Amino acid sequence: MTGTTPLEFFPAEGTRIPSGALSHAVRFGDLIMLSATTPFTSDRDIVLNDFPAQMRQCMENLRAVLTNAGSDFAHVLKLEVQMLHLSDFTDMNRIFAEYFEPGHYPARATVVVKALVVPEFLVQIHGIAVVARPAGTRDPA
Repeated sequence: MTGTTPLEFFPAEGTRIPSGALSHAVRFGDLIMLSATTPFTSDRDIVLNDFPAQMRQCMENLRAVLTNAGSDFAHVLKLEVQMLHLSDFTDMNRIFAEYFEPGHYPARATVVVKALVVPEFLVQIHGIAVVARPAGTRDPA
């Protein structure tokens, strides 16, 4: 990859180590691709049958990934929420909104799926963010 921007691979401090062949995030220049964040705690625990608790854990795991990759919720471009039950949409939307400034939400797709890779998961979230910079600063030329 001579002459191109190198890829940076990020685990997330405070979250569990991925068990599959993946990185929590991959950064290319200012762009950050976020793998699916799941409701696992760093101890690989999961709250069973509690959608709000799983949604909050996903968002906190996402916060950890963003922080480690040099970003934050204010710099998220797009998220996709994959959930098992449409009946959880109101809780999902309410909890999701708590993590963003009112009116400054990222683009979002919410998809109801038949199953997630771990049978106990009720939700997972993946997306795209950019590197956070102090307002008014520019990328060095």
